[in-house]
Amino acid sequence: MSRRVLITGTAGFIGFHLARLLLAEGFQVHGYDGMTDYYDVTLKQRRHAILLQNPNFAATEGMLEDQVLFDKVADEFRPDVIVHLAAQAGVRYSLENPRSYLDSNVIGTFNVMEAARRLEVDHLLMASTSSVYGANEEMPFIETEKADTQLTIYAATKKANEAMGHSYAHLWDLPTTMFRFFTVYGTWGRPDLALYKFVDAILDGRPIDIYNHGDMYRDFTYVDDLVRAIRLLIDAVPVRPESPDQVPEGDSLSPVAPFRIVNIGNSEKVRLLDFIDAIEEALGQKAERNYMPMQKGDVPATWANASLLQELTGYRPETDFREGITRFVTWFRDYYKK
Repeated sequence: MSRRVLITGTAGFIGFHLARLLLAEGFQVHGYDGMTDYYDVTLKQRRHAILLQNPNFAATEGMLEDQVLFDKVADEFRPDVIVHLAAQAGVRYSLENPRSYLDSNVIGTFNVMEAARRLEVDHLLMASTSSVYGANEEMPFIETEKADTQLTIYAATKKANEAMGHSYAHLWDLPTTMFRFFTVYGTWGRPDLALYKFVDAILDGRPIDIYNHGDMYRDFTYVDDLVRAIRLLIDAVPVRPESPDQVPEGDSLSPVAPFRIVNIGNSEKVRLLDFIDAIEEALGQKAERNYMPMQKGDVPATWANASLLQELTGYRPETDFREGITRFVTWFRDYYKK
């Protein structure tokens, strides 16, 4: 029998791509998504419509905070693996509406963990973010360094998820992997992400806002690479070490739980201005640039050490940002007929 994977957030950017990959490999997938109006619901509906063309996919529309509904879905589907990607996303939106992050990212994640514990799934995988590194300055960021200086409520809720996940892994011997994503971009992307906003504005002749006067660096990770990494991590199930000294050097495996944190990034620090140059080249159009100061809660740079991912899976993301931008622009022009 094919393995059964319950994915939260399948109408979202990353969840859609992961579900499509797993379906192509013969998994049975059940999606759970709240279809919230944080951004264009039509985009989410079209993602789900594509997935529903596969007979091995089914979906339930519901909020993570609705524990009764989520439990019903999980109990009926009986997943072997749960991949929890749904969340209230967006670093900047967390400054405007912090309570939504507590409801979705903390209460919602607790409900997912409870279901995973009750059903004794083989592996629980949950999304964290590079934002948990916060004010850390030593780069590239590595999973074994302390991450206690989060700068937004979004990042704080994700760090809380990591702590919650560790406690459940320890208490209930629940194999749990948290992944920290680094600036994901690609086709079918979110309208609130920089690449989408830049392309849309340039094609419409509107100026683009460039924060910190362009002195920003990001580890841009193409979505196809990201979901390939998640797919491989499904099989990299953490095992509680028999003693703390059995944790391999450089591994974020907990000494007291079957729990691990893994960076998923391209391992390349790209200057924002170079990223914008590549967008202009892909579009054949120059941007009107509006240089602005740093935004509250933002960081000047992110950069992943992805050695642990490669050690565990033999894989590391490698799509060059110029290639990824070209793919996105092709999709965007086709989708919006621009």
